[in-house]
Amino acid sequence: MNFVYISPNFPDTAWKFCAALKSNGVSVFGVGDQAYDTLKPELKNSLTEYFKVSSLENYDEVYRACAFFTWKHGRIDWLESNNEYWLEQDARLRTDFNINTGLKLDSIRYIKEKSEMKKLYAQGGIRTARQIKASEGFHPVKWFAGEAGYPIFAKPDVGVGANGTYKLNSDADLEWFFNNVKDVNDYVIEEYVTGNICDYDAIIDSHGNPLFESWSICPPSIADIVANNLDSVYHVEKEMNENLRFWGRQTIKAFNVKSRFVHLEFFRLDRAHRGLGNVGDFVALEVNMRPGGGFTPDMLNYAHAVDVYKIWADMVVYDKSNQPNTPDNYYCVFAGRRDGVAYRLDHNAMMEKYKYALKQWDRMPDALAPAMGNQTYIAQFATEQEKDNFLADIYDRI
Repeated sequence: MNFVYISPNFPDTAWKFCAALKSNGVSVFGVGDQAYDTLKPELKNSLTEYFKVSSLENYDEVYRACAFFTWKHGRIDWLESNNEYWLEQDARLRTDFNINTGLKLDSIRYIKEKSEMKKLYAQGGIRTARQIKASEGFHPVKWFAGEAGYPIFAKPDVGVGANGTYKLNSDADLEWFFNNVKDVNDYVIEEYVTGNICDYDAIIDSHGNPLFESWSICPPSIADIVANNLDSVYHVEKEMNENLRFWGRQTIKAFNVKSRFVHLEFFRLDRAHRGLGNVGDFVALEVNMRPGGGFTPDMLNYAHAVDVYKIWADMVVYDKSNQPNTPDNYYCVFAGRRDGVAYRLDHNAMMEKYKYALKQWDRMPDALAPAMGNQTYIAQFATEQEKDNFLADIYDRI
């Protein structure tokens, strides 16, 4: 099998997908913008060949790289980046090279545009917040705000994470939004839903069946973390929530997901919401047809004593999972601290107190710090009480 991996050097976990493919006998060809000599040894050892381009944004260069691999090694069987940013380019390359093992251009809009997602959610009977396109104009959006009630939430129709999002609390905020935000017509406006964001992570085979499922809880949303400079925290739950499993699988069917690692976002309501449900009900937020970002794949491994990189590679090669079932399940917590904040337990004290539980600890690059914190920790716990004690300690400020 010939597999072209786009951007195997970023994010940092990408090399682990390449290594898992190689362990299954796959020829892995990387296309990236980093010099080969500077790639980490683990990635070099996972690649059959590497083609450096000056920019992954330059489609012609990336196309020529794939054409070179085809000329030298034969037909490309799979092409993937597992990265939200490159989903559309991946689809274009699959279309141009007639690669039939992933999304093509004719279906990409339904997973890139939030307004198009709504249509498939509706067809699947999955509850979502009401929405209107900003391109309909100020007065229709103002009428929508009157119906939905303030606050309302504005976000790019095509976008990743919390970048460019706005919480609008009044008509005055709405006027400011229309008068000052660049590319305002590319936005969608939604009624504001409160509750925890819960993620359904799954690896899906070619028949739409989950080979692996898990869920995590994010008490503050990434949008709130960035906007209000909050502490960054989320955790993978020990046992699967059966209600979320149902709605996650309904979403898989509605979007006809096949042969992918997915990260689906839901609200779990913290108050009754007209037309959406009662406290504890799940409401769909958006689909992400790639693994969860940051350290999420590693956290899934710590939580469930599995190897999601290998499960994904087994899906690619065998269309099934060869991972043994394990009864070992844990809570896995991500916590990010900010520089300049006085915490009761400093870094050294946390390392000493929780050395039995800590799995990873990292300093974040400045570009990632607003969403993740400057100093991050990943810890594994057998009980909910241990998890809660850890979070109480890590965010206890002087």
